[in-house]
Amino acid sequence: MSEVKLSKNESIKVASNYLRGTIAEGLANKSTEFVSKDDEQLLKFHGTYQQDDRDVRIERKRAGLEKAFSFMIRVRVPGGVSTTAQWLEMDRMASEYGNENFKLTTRQAYQLHGVIKRDLKQTIKEINDTAMDTIAACGDVNRNVMCNPNPALSSIHGETLKVAQAISDHLTPATGAYHEIWLDGEKVESSEGEVEPIYGKTYLPRKFKICMAIPPSNDVDIYSQCLGFIAIEEGGKLVGFNVTVGGGMGMHHGQEKTFPRIADILGFIPVDKAVEVSEEVVKIQRDFGDRTERKHARLKYTIDDRGIEWFKKEIEGRLGYKIDEARPFEFKSNGDTYGWIKTEDCKSQLTIFVENGRIVDKEGYLLRTGLREIAKVHKGDMRLSSNQNIIIAGVDTEEKITIDTLIEKYGIAGNQKR
Repeated sequence: MSEVKLSKNESIKVASNYLRGTIAEGLANKSTEFVSKDDEQLLKFHGTYQQDDRDVRIERKRAGLEKAFSFMIRVRVPGGVSTTAQWLEMDRMASEYGNENFKLTTRQAYQLHGVIKRDLKQTIKEINDTAMDTIAACGDVNRNVMCNPNPALSSIHGETLKVAQAISDHLTPATGAYHEIWLDGEKVESSEGEVEPIYGKTYLPRKFKICMAIPPSNDVDIYSQCLGFIAIEEGGKLVGFNVTVGGGMGMHHGQEKTFPRIADILGFIPVDKAVEVSEEVVKIQRDFGDRTERKHARLKYTIDDRGIEWFKKEIEGRLGYKIDEARPFEFKSNGDTYGWIKTEDCKSQLTIFVENGRIVDKEGYLLRTGLREIAKVHKGDMRLSSNQNIIIAGVDTEEKITIDTLIEKYGIAGNQKR
């Protein structure tokens, strides 16, 4: 019987010493602006991708120069709730280290582009100084945990957000490599004795996506996620979640073995079981996901190959208890409501449309400048929606007047007719 050939990324992870590789040495090499191919893969686990400027590739090649390399950095924001101080720091770093703009992603994360290698460590350190991080924002691990960011839609938003943040914390890789490389933590000379209790040495076969939806809004597109939690409210209280598994919309053109798949509803669990269930679902994918073909390595294929009944039996065996029948719920919308909305706490929130999530100034439409000035005076928070828009939340009556003045001054109001 021939030996199963694993994908190249599997050998990279095994040899990486828990995601260290030679990243530190590559950062210290001042003779080039790029990192090795293996480290390029490992850097994704730390939240950054190596890129280059395609517009100058040919010109630089003719001149005998290496590509114009830079890095994209993705910043986790579990549930999409960000402070005004964090917003201002992202804005500052976009100028100091990036290319004068930053982006809000469809997974409620921030992205900086154009960071060059010699600034990479300092930028990631300063991101961590803001009480955010980049670890597991990319790579074969659980990514940023999404949650409906709109408190106006439900009184149980705060409780659901806490669960999302708890899941994010629990599934964050345990390796010391991140603190060692980026935050000047104590260097580990040997990984003997170091463990990844959830992921193991090879982490997951591919990326893993989790989200929390709060009916009646499905703005996070829960059926497209590896694992989802639909909040169930009874008598004004959060009583638990309907769990969904095996969603994903990605496919490769002309390759029939890849296809989109709508998630299955597994059943209902109480609130206090959400973190435990998340861990066991991740572990099943760790143990049974396809490590030979990365295009077939998502949880949706594991479930499609083996069946939802097999999956339910497997997770119930690991949990040691049965998952209850799903409870009734109804989704009525999946988009953002632009403009001002009154919230249950007698405050207001303003949802601002952001084209492609790009926070940038244009002639007559100074979005980045206007949001910076709002963040300087705003007493609430800044919420990133899964539709790449920004929600100015927790606004009192007096502050609303100030914000209205600012969105008019910087041309933002005139671009909100959606």
